Amino acid sequence: MCPNCRAFITINDRVCPYCNVQLGPRAIDLRASELASSFLPRANLTATILIIINVAFFLAELIVNHQLTNQPFGSGLSGQVAVLFGAKIGGGFIRGQWWRLITAGFLHGGVVHIAMNSWALFILVTEVEQFYGTSRTIVAYVFSTFTGFLLSLLWSPRISLGASAACYGLIGIMLAMGMRRSDPIAIAVRAYYRQWLIFGLVLSLLPGIDLAAHVGGLAGGFLIGLISGLPGLPGTPRETFWRAAAGVAIAITLYAFVQDYMSYQALLRQV
Repeated sequence: MCPNCRAFITINDRVCPYCNVQLGPRAIDLRASELASSFLPRANLTATILIIINVAFFLAELIVNHQLTNQPFGSGLSGQVAVLFGAKIGGGFIRGQWWRLITAGFLHGGVVHIAMNSWALFILVTEVEQFYGTSRTIVAYVFSTFTGFLLSLLWSPRISLGASAACYGLIGIMLAMGMRRSDPIAIAVRAYYRQWLIFGLVLSLLPGIDLAAHVGGLAGGFLIGLISGLPGLPGTPRETFWRAAAGVAIAITLYAFVQDYMSYQALLRQV
């Protein structure tokens, strides 16, 4: 039964077909998954996976950085290692290495860098997924990473990396929801994420931060939000499309990492 209009609905409905209110998980489902969620909360699963991937790449960067430069593990990442691992760089893209516009979003230049981005990702991915679902969240994450580093490339050929482009994309998709709707929840979301945006743009003006990547990521996420809208009834052609789009986004990301690994091996032989 819908908690808002009290109409009878199916157990698979995520949005009430009568009053269009978004529905949460049933209490029985929450109780059934209580044991598993005690180890990894369901609401944070996607965020946790993304953070683990980012941290794993960062640890690999530190190991290679130590091997090549003999610097302590706590020191900053050298530009040479960043390029080896797939950071965005103008010359690399000119040579056809388009995949750097995706792989750069999973790399970080220092402990503070990855700590701040992981904190933001944990909050933003969790909140976006609760409103938009997993499929749209994945598409927005990958697409905003690409658009962020694409604008960064057009703005400057210097080395750039980090998950902040995706973070701004997640802010953008939430702002899009606030623009499309006028109900109290949308108004609250718009006000809340406007604060995130103002705070983030102020930080983007600090030296060494890639403002273009942040703006490009914001635009990419906002575009996905305008196009996709909130999830509808499961199994509909619209929802099937976004599930397929998420699969394509994951496949492109995996292919980018394969290209990254092949390039890494080739560059490593030249070092």
